[in-house]
Amino acid sequence: METVLEVERLSVHRGIYTAVREVSFTLESGTDTAIIGPNGAGKSTLVQAILGILPRQSGKICILGQPVDSSGHLPNWIRQQVAYLPQNFLFDRGIPMTVAELISLGWEKPGLNLPWLNRRERYRAVLKALAQVNGHHLIHQSLSSLSGGETKRVLLAYCVVRPRRLLILDEAPAGLDYQGESEFYQLLNQLKIEHGWTILQISHDLDMVNHHCDKVICLNRSIICQGIPEVALSTENLMAAYGPELTRYRHHH
Repeated sequence: METVLEVERLSVHRGIYTAVREVSFTLESGTDTAIIGPNGAGKSTLVQAILGILPRQSGKICILGQPVDSSGHLPNWIRQQVAYLPQNFLFDRGIPMTVAELISLGWEKPGLNLPWLNRRERYRAVLKALAQVNGHHLIHQSLSSLSGGETKRVLLAYCVVRPRRLLILDEAPAGLDYQGESEFYQLLNQLKIEHGWTILQISHDLDMVNHHCDKVICLNRSIICQGIPEVALSTENLMAAYGPELTRYRHHH
């Protein structure tokens, strides 16, 4: 099985504070891995360092076998195979952008110099991507008119409009109700299977992690444990990571 992401002894500082210390793990192709841990554990910092958004103090990151330098630089052909869904998708609602226009930003066809052909292929790709997330009816809507659940579907369509290998999510279903969150994860799992995605996601929903994920990384600045959900989500490991506030992170629906 191919290694899609390798992180070795990664440390990241926030000012004088060590937010992530000596973190190491690998992601194999086609797997879904969750990062869990209490607030302030360094989960978002870890993801942002992997994406090159934050600098790292030490350690090594490789994506598809390609080292990521300390400035976060990656060759374009690698970067195009990584998609990121943030916790909150913030945009200026005064910008008159449609769903089709947003998704088309994620599509490009290098080497083509025929604008009319580019437009036609791009539009077909956008339609196909929206169909895969059951959102074809949204194509001409403005972004400002979308509900929370519709926005999540459109962002997933952005991820599938061209081939990706690695999908990174920072609590992407945040803000959805239980029904919407359940539908989001069902769709995510379906797309993972269809497209062969490797997924790394931050989550506070331990029930979801147990049900959907292949591997769990339990983080509190450094890795407390990692492994299959049955092992990593043991009461002993969760208590070590969360302490007495563990009950705040268990979802009961």
